[in-house]
Amino acid sequence: MAVDRIRVAILGSTGSVGEQALDVVRGLTDRFEVVALAAGGNVGRLADQAREFHPRALFARPGRDADALRASGVAEWQPLDEMAVRDDVDVVLVATSGLASLRPTIAALRAGKPVAIANKETLVVGGHAVREALEAGRTAGAELRPVDSEHSAIWQCLWGEAPESVDKLILTASGGAFRDYDLAALDAVTATQALAHPTWKMGPKITIDSATLFNKGLEAIEARWLFDVPLDRVEVLQHRESVIHSLVQFRDGSIKAQLGEPDMRL
Repeated sequence: MAVDRIRVAILGSTGSVGEQALDVVRGLTDRFEVVALAAGGNVGRLADQAREFHPRALFARPGRDADALRASGVAEWQPLDEMAVRDDVDVVLVATSGLASLRPTIAALRAGKPVAIANKETLVVGGHAVREALEAGRTAGAELRPVDSEHSAIWQCLWGEAPESVDKLILTASGGAFRDYDLAALDAVTATQALAHPTWKMGPKITIDSATLFNKGLEAIEARWLFDVPLDRVEVLQHRESVIHSLVQFRDGSIKAQLGEPDMRL
């Protein structure tokens, strides 16, 4: 029996998470259809993706290359806010960095779209507004589905659990490239060393933020808004192997954990 494919819009399709999402689609073409793609400045890569996946809508940051792609007529050119609420989109994947996707995320949720979110800044800066949009669109089907491994792990551990039964959320951290350095050694480290993450393959910005542990601070705030829990009930635990992605401790003392290989495609 034929199954309707899930129609996806990917905001940030040329970044690390966006590329991995498209890799998943390549292996599951019977289950997913790419309807819209948006990128920042990597217009050449966006053009390659458009030729492969044949989306109906595209967007890239304004510039000479973007203007040329738009003029080619390969697909409709559509702003992010409009792309996120298209009638022919079932799920919006927010895989950008920075705040470019705050407004599209809010728009998608208010329109009742499930949003798979891998963008920390949207929740760190606009968490309250995102929660309001989620509640406004919930009856129409709005959902927040975390993509980052730690938050996806917590999301999975919370399935079927009563919110009042949860004691705390525990995010794991590998410790990054400098986890074995003392303070004196940190004075001489280089960007190349910081980019050598011991367990994950990620984009350069998040890899640097992981080396400084700044990323884990953002993730704690992200968890507060994703799961609507006070920040003092979010903890961080160093786990060097990155196999346990996160844990949830319940009021009865029991703990649930999600384990898996360190691969964002999972």
